[in-house]
This record gives sequence, structure tokens and C-alpha cells, in this order.
Amino acid sequence: MSSERVASIDLGTNTARLLIGSAENGKVERHFISRRITRLGGGFTKDYGITPEASFRTIEAMKDFAKSIAEYKIEMIRAVATSAVRDAVNRSEFCEEVKSSSGIELEIISGEREGKLTLSGVISGLDTQPGSLFVFDVGGGSTEYTLSSGENILFTRSLPLGVVRLTEGKVSVDAMTDKVEKELGLLAKDLQSSSLLSGLSSSTLIGTAGTATTLAAISLQLSDYDYQKVNNHILSLDEIKAIYRELLPLTPEERLRLITGLEEGREDLIIAGTLLTIQTMELFNFNRLKISDYGLLEGVLIDLVETTSKPVDTH
Repeated sequence: MSSERVASIDLGTNTARLLIGSAENGKVERHFISRRITRLGGGFTKDYGITPEASFRTIEAMKDFAKSIAEYKIEMIRAVATSAVRDAVNRSEFCEEVKSSSGIELEIISGEREGKLTLSGVISGLDTQPGSLFVFDVGGGSTEYTLSSGENILFTRSLPLGVVRLTEGKVSVDAMTDKVEKELGLLAKDLQSSSLLSGLSSSTLIGTAGTATTLAAISLQLSDYDYQKVNNHILSLDEIKAIYRELLPLTPEERLRLITGLEEGREDLIIAGTLLTIQTMELFNFNRLKISDYGLLEGVLIDLVETTSKPVDTH
């Protein structure tokens, strides 16, 4: 594998992220990271898809990413788009606008592919390599659940449970709870029919993406986010419930003012994400959650390096 620097972009429903780095033997070295909450899925509807306002915010971020890529003189780039773009009726127009404005070509990936790439990224940042992993990636538009034995995927599903989707689509916490319960119940049935449910609790539960890292930042009281402190941090179910009880009665504005570690742009979404985390842990009998700051972004970078460094078969 090459240690040459390349760039990966993860364009999510809530956050756009850029990583410039290198990868060797499945490990990532980060040289530059940029992250922008663009709320691409904000105001999203089935009939109209991505709104002009959300499109504008996101394209501005992509233009900034393109400048950083040019400054680092990066030639190899892979940019993936997930749930919001995947589900949008106007996805083609949006992708064309991103390309013409920033020069960045978006690759829309399936939920299953997202789960596989996320697993690869998560494994690259773990301090220990447990035998069995149950990874969940809470996004803005969807949540991916992946069960693996080492790097071997046993099961992966993408559920329509994203924090933007839940927050904007449900009128109350009770309505969100009902939706999460219904979808997780279906997930449990799928795992049961695959004969994987009974052995699940012996896996290490890993949470990646914004909800998980925000819960860790709140737990650690980080006024300035530090991925090295967040990555591999362990949270108990009791502590997550305590954070949820503290957050719930506050207005979004009060949460930002009073809760150290909560990033602006997540003050309304954190309720849905924390609720989903608690219900996942309770349903599948986990008392501990390991936090990964690594995920889809790193998995895309590793995949880019691996696919471009394969020897060409001339026969």
C-alpha cells in the first residue's frame, strides 16, 4: 500500500467532512480534517428532496473543501454521499451542481456499502481488536448497524433512523420513541432469523459519528473537541441516561449554553440521537458503549488507497 496523501469526503445528511491523509496496512494517518454542519437534510421532503437553502450551505462547504484539497496538491479524491442524497428526487441535479461549483464528483453509496466502509474505518482507529464488533453509525438520515467477526462482516442493515429525519419528522419525543422501537424491533427480527441475535451481547458495541462523539465530548466536558480523547472512550448506559435526563428538559438554546461538549448545530438533534443510543443498548443488552471518532470518512480513504494501489492485471 502507498503512503501517498489522498483525500476522502463524507457528505452526510447533517455534516460534511473532509480528510486528507495516508493509509498503510489498514491504518490511517490524518494530515488535515475539516468538518462543517450543513444540515443537507434540513427541510427535506419526498416530493422536493434537498431544499435550495440546504444545497447552498453544502455547496459552500464543498467549495471550501476543494480549496483545501488544492492547497495540499492532492490528486486522488473520493467523495461519497449518503442518506439525504440517496433518497432525494433531485439528487442528479444536486450532484451536477456540486461538480460544476467545486469540481468534486459525488459517489452515492448504498446503506450496505456505507456500513462496510464504516466498519473498515472504525477498525483502523481501535486501541484493541476485539473478536466481534457490533457497530452502529447514527447519521442524519439513516443509521447503519453492522455485526462483524474481526473484519469479516456477518450482517449489515441501514435503517431509516437519522437524527434530522427523526427530529424534523416527529412532533414529540414519544413519537420518536415509537418510531425507533418499531425499526429496532424489525432489526432484532432480522438478526434472529440470521441466527445472530443470541450471540450479540458478547460483541463489543461501538458507536461512531456525531451522536456518539458528542456524548463522549459531554462526558469528558470538552469545551474544545479533541478526537484523541474521544476515540476509544467508554460510556456506560447509566451515564448516557443521565446525560439524556439533563438534556431533555432544556431548550436547544439552553443546551448550548449549559452543556459543555455540545457543538452548535446539534442542540436539537442530540435528543433523537441519545434516545436511539439508549434504545439500542437496552434492546440488545449492552451496558457499555465504546466511542469511535473513526468511521466512514477513514473507511473511504482506506478503500481509495487500496483500490488505486492494486497492481494492474495485464493478461
